[in-house]
Amino acid sequence: MSRIPTPATIDSAPAASRPLLDAVKKQLGSVPNLFRLVAISPAALEGYLGMHGALRRGTLPAPTRERIALAVAEINGCSYCLAAHTYLAGKVAGLDDTEIAANRAGGSRDRKADAAVRFAAAVARDRGHIRPEELGAVRAAGYDDAQVIEIVQHVALNTWTNYVNEVAQTDIDFPVMPARRAA
Repeated sequence: MSRIPTPATIDSAPAASRPLLDAVKKQLGSVPNLFRLVAISPAALEGYLGMHGALRRGTLPAPTRERIALAVAEINGCSYCLAAHTYLAGKVAGLDDTEIAANRAGGSRDRKADAAVRFAAAVARDRGHIRPEELGAVRAAGYDDAQVIEIVQHVALNTWTNYVNEVAQTDIDFPVMPARRAA
């Protein structure tokens, strides 16, 4: 059970969060526990949705974004995010189980995506203190500086959701994928 009470419905969330949760429901078809939990702070929900929406309009493909989310969730040991992003990686981004396992281990079978995931994992593990060769590798794989910034921003956003879910011990509403902490 969550250590921070999660509003059970949109109507039980703070009034300022309800329109935002309605938009989530319209987009996803449901409102996962993370969104309802964060909704207890309308400012936090607005910030999360704003950054999430902005990054969706970035240049990184959706499968790469999911790969990064899986690697970061594994590094941070977030069972909620592992469950959510494993589901999204398979059902929405079209990644297979072998690729998802590679992502959780901090890599990818796709050469270009591998560079992004490895870079993201280094950023997460080393809290941004990357080595010059790590930046060089992601650039050599074809990522420009704007995409490097997007990768770092994805690490930051996913780290935030990882931390929120671990602090709250958010009830998992996706098929459970326990953390291995192997990335």
